[in-house]
Parts: sequence; C-alpha cells; structure tokens
Amino acid sequence: MQSAASVLSRSTVAAAVMVLGACATTDYHYSQLLGERYYRATIDTYPVSVVRVDGRDNTRRPALVDPGVREVSVQGPPGGSGGFGDVQTISLSVAPCTRYYLVAVKTQRLASDFTVRVDHQEPVSGCSPPPAS
Repeated sequence: MQSAASVLSRSTVAAAVMVLGACATTDYHYSQLLGERYYRATIDTYPVSVVRVDGRDNTRRPALVDPGVREVSVQGPPGGSGGFGDVQTISLSVAPCTRYYLVAVKTQRLASDFTVRVDHQEPVSGCSPPPAS
C-alpha cells in the first residue's frame, strides 16, 4: 500500500508537468494596454484604468488584446470634487505584440474632462505575432 505522501508527491509532479507542457505549446501573441504614464515629466497627464475592451469588462493589468481596431473604455482621474473619474471610449488601432501606455490629458488639474492619448508604445518581448489570415 502506498503512503499518502507518495501519492501526493506523484500527483504534484504530474500537475507540474501538465502546466509546463501547456506553457510550452502556446505562443504569446497578445498586445498590452496599460493605463500608466510612461513619461513622468509631463505634468498634464494622469494615469487611467482600462475598464472595458470591445464591450467586455477588463480586470487584468495589463489588458491583453488581439491586434486590430479595438474599442477601449478608460476611466480617468477624479475631478476637483473627488469621487470617480469619467469613463471615455476611444477607438484604438492595435498593432501585433505592442505595449501601449494610455494616459488622460487634462487642461487643468481640477477639471473633470480629459482626452485619452497614447503616451508611449513599445514591442512586447517574447511575443510572436499571430499568423496572417
């Protein structure tokens, strides 16, 4: 009869092999959307939260998206009265394997209105673009 430790050890090894095998067979091909400032010196930009992509709620940070034109909803910083910031939706043409830093641009620090801008974009390392179809 096998001991409980032996059975647990074998099942742990089997689970680890399955997880590693799954990682080895799938290629990472997503682009990323971050609501962070890349250039810190620009004083009229503020971080945002990426809340929805193509109508689907987003809880990941960074948001992982496929290449193509995407409808991105971001929540901006709060205005002068505090609370939550406004939500704006933009259309963004996402290139394969690219990381985008999205920011809110405000004319005044206490203003509620803002525009969304790509602060910086860079290639995602270890990413292989999906084959063209």
